[in-house]
Amino acid sequence: MSEQQLILEIGMGADVHGRDMTKAALRAVSDAIRHSSLSVFATWKVPHKMRIEVTIACPDPEAVDRAAVAAALPYGTVEVICEAGGLTDEGMGGSADTTLVIAGVRAFLETGNSPFTLQGD
Repeated sequence: MSEQQLILEIGMGADVHGRDMTKAALRAVSDAIRHSSLSVFATWKVPHKMRIEVTIACPDPEAVDRAAVAAALPYGTVEVICEAGGLTDEGMGGSADTTLVIAGVRAFLETGNSPFTLQGD
């Protein structure tokens, strides 16, 4: 059997006031998935079989509620990985600082028993 990455989307989210990493992460994931129509999964009637890997890059990875981020995705088994990155703009100071988060959302599917196969280079 061969699992293949079929989708990669990138999104950015911000919490303009409050440094809320989860709020910014949820906005980044929403931004990423709004750019996608995963019709290939619906065509095969297998959206529940997707494995979703979400990578969140933010200034404070431990502050992200991974369960909330996973719950924002409607299909598949979701793994959320948080790492240092993103940006905090401290120009306003305190709760007025802006936090930027980047999300990479990847969708994988086992393609061994499907009519769809990817050809290597």
